[in-house]
Parts: sequence; structure tokens; C-alpha cells
Amino acid sequence: MARVWVDLTNSAHVVVLRPLVELLEAGGHEVTVTARPLSHTTELLDDWGHSYTTIGRHGGASRLGKALAATSRTAQAFTFARGKSFDYGLAHGSTDLSAVGRALGIPNTTMFDYEWARLQHGLNCRLATRVLVPDAIPAERLAAYGARPPKLVRYPGLKEEYYLADFEPDESVLGELGIERERVVAVVRTAPSYALYLGGSENELLPRVLRRLLGEGAQVVVLARTDEQRRARRKLDSALVVPERAVDGRSLAGLADLVVSAGGTMIREAAVLGTPVWSIFEGRPGAVDEQLEREGRIRFLRDPDELTVAKAPAERQRRGRRDPVELLRLALPDLL
Repeated sequence: MARVWVDLTNSAHVVVLRPLVELLEAGGHEVTVTARPLSHTTELLDDWGHSYTTIGRHGGASRLGKALAATSRTAQAFTFARGKSFDYGLAHGSTDLSAVGRALGIPNTTMFDYEWARLQHGLNCRLATRVLVPDAIPAERLAAYGARPPKLVRYPGLKEEYYLADFEPDESVLGELGIERERVVAVVRTAPSYALYLGGSENELLPRVLRRLLGEGAQVVVLARTDEQRRARRKLDSALVVPERAVDGRSLAGLADLVVSAGGTMIREAAVLGTPVWSIFEGRPGAVDEQLEREGRIRFLRDPDELTVAKAPAERQRRGRRDPVELLRLALPDLL
């Protein structure tokens, strides 16, 4: 039996790594989860029911704020991990786990699927023992970060194909939000404005998209990331459905007639589940989204008039289902 430390630093990491944690625990390994209280991360952990320890805070979008928060959290994570005799570490982009792992001699794997977060990956790829990314990302884009074989390992497909392998949307989420299935349902995900690679800015297309959708009679669910974003969206129009806490975003992505997202994970979830999806992401497109665009599974939106506001086919063409055991085997090969 191994002792494995898993660090979750944003909401998406909970759903990405949950199947791997459950596989590890089913195999008799002891998994310790830590979490940064950013966006809905701890809410999703509470809904899951897995024990966790909260470490740190988010520093906002500025470089100074991030640097101060990162330094503080890394120190706290070091104190937390010291003396616990972890055998391995696993994270999806946590700079803290890779730094503490290097300092304490804990072999660890960092995962990511967006290659242009240069500062983050420049640290993680050099400090981690293993770097695991989708094979859509060309190896030459990662060499500058110090990620080269054998440290660099690429997995087939998309991470969403693994954690959504057995997933079927739960229609009860629509009832909980007061949404009528017979009418057009649009789901809109706000930008991670706190992300350094977006410079703290809000997406200028978002209000125009929301007005277009409402003008076409769509029921619009806005999945905001912060209290500030929630207040701003409610102020824009009282007809918008803006949940106060974390909801089942995967089911919404699978049941919606269209998705418009300024963040990456929901774009790819919708694309994998076969839902029409438009990206209003303002950062540099990553290789995964470039591939999905070539396949016709996502579209980059430049003008809200380009949206098709209509009921989508009831039968969705999924991109693929992959066994999460295979992803875990690549992430922590010594445990399987």
C-alpha cells in the first residue's frame, strides 16, 4: 500500500482527479487530499464527500498577489506534508505539490492540458518527476519548460474522455434550477478572470452573448466563478439563472442545447458529450482546442450573431469513452 498526496487547486481538478483517487483507494492505497479554496473547489469536494484539508488562499489576478499567495501556500503545503511519509504526489497543475515534492523527495506527477500558462508550467515541469499531457500537445511546445521524454509522457485522447467515461447526464439538475426541458437551454461559463494568463480581465463578449441568448428566448444558466461575477450577471438581467453555489456542470453541459464558455474545461466537456459549443476564451488557443476546432466539435465565437440558438438533437454523438485505469497507469505507473 502506498500513501498518495493529491492536491486540488481549482474546481475542475476535483472532477478530473476524482476517478483516479477512487481507483487508488479501491486498490488499497491511502490518499490524502488537500485543496485551495478557489471558486467551487471545496464545495465540489463537500458534495463528493471525500475528506480534505484546506491549504492557502487565492491571490487574485495580479502577479504580486499571486506571488504572495503562492509563496504562502507553498510554505503551508511544505509544513503539511513534512513527516507524513508520502510515497507519491499527483496534481493537475498545482505548483505547490511539485515544489514541496522536490524539497521533500516525494516523486510526483503534474498533469495539464493547456500549454500556454508559461509561468506555471515553467515551474511545474522542472520540479515534477513526471509530466503527463494529452498527445494533442506537440512535444516541441513543452521542451522550453524542461519537459522532455522520459519525464514527458503523453496520453491518448482528452482528459474529459477518461473522467466522463461512465458519465450520463442527470436531468434532475434542470428541475433544481427551474429550467424547462422543452425550451432552448443555454449554459454560459464565465472566464477564470483570476487566471494570470488572462491578466484579470473580464470577457467583453460575455454581456453581448447573454443579451443575444435572452433576446432569442433561451433559458440561460450562467455558471459564474466568483461572487463578483454572480452579482454582475444578476445585475445585467434578472431573467438569467445564476446558481449561488456549485451545481452539476457536467450534466448541464450534456443536457444543454448550446454551451458558450470563456473557460477551457466546460468547452471540452460539451465537445466530448456532443453538445454544440462556442468558445469565447480570450487567451491563446491550446492544441487541444485547436484539434477540437478541426474536428468541428467547437467553434470560436467572434460575434454573438454567429450563435445558433435552437434545440439540439436529443441524441448526442460523443467523442469517446476511455478507461481511467489507463490514465492512472500513465500518471503513477509504479502503483499499478
